[in-house]
Amino acid sequence: MKNLYLIFLKKLLLFSIILALVGYFFTFLLPENYITPTLPFLYVFFFAATLIVHYILLKVSEKKTSGFINFFMLVTFGKLLFFLTIILAYALLNREDAVPFIIAFFILYVCFTAFEVTLSLTQTKTKQTSEPIEKGK
Repeated sequence: MKNLYLIFLKKLLLFSIILALVGYFFTFLLPENYITPTLPFLYVFFFAATLIVHYILLKVSEKKTSGFINFFMLVTFGKLLFFLTIILAYALLNREDAVPFIIAFFILYVCFTAFEVTLSLTQTKTKQTSEPIEKGK
C-alpha cells in the first residue's frame, strides 16, 4: 500500500503543479474580477483533500475489496456534501467574490475528481489482478 500511496502522491503533486501553472497563466488572460484571490489556497485544499481521501480508499481496499465500489461512492458523496458546505459558507460570507470562487472551485473539483477516480480505479484494478487467486473463492 505504501508504494501505491507514494506513486499517487508523486502523480498528484505533478498534476497539481501543472494545474497551478495553467491557473497562473489564466490570471494574465482573464480580467482581474474573474479570478478569486483564494485560488492559491484552493490548490492546496484540493491537493490535501484528494490525498486524504485516496489514503482512506487504499486502506479500505486492503481490507475488503468486495465493498470497495460502495465505499468509494459513499466517500465521494460525503466529499461532495463537504465541498458544497464550503462553497455555501464562502458565498454567504464573501458575496462580492462568490461567483469567481464558485467557478474556480467547480473547475478544480472536476479536475481533481477525474484525476482521483482514474488513478484510484487503475490502482485497485492493478492490485486485484496482481493478487494470487485463492482456491475455493
